[in-house]
Amino acid sequence: MANQIDTNKLKQAEAASSIVKDMITSAIEQSAANTTLASEALKQASNEVAQIQTLISQVQSQLQTQASASEE
Repeated sequence: MANQIDTNKLKQAEAASSIVKDMITSAIEQSAANTTLASEALKQASNEVAQIQTLISQVQSQLQTQASASEE
């Protein structure tokens, strides 16, 4: 059986990364006019980054498990 990774998780991480980029850009643009909104945008971006890290860690773990299994 060929090794497979969960490409859905990678696609979710990619989409979330795009959203984070937009959030950070928005925060930068708003920072001079409204620091409260800018701060909230950065908090949301930080939460998204944490979710991206979780998705990537799950895929990495899956790859390590598959690599270990193929060595046996």
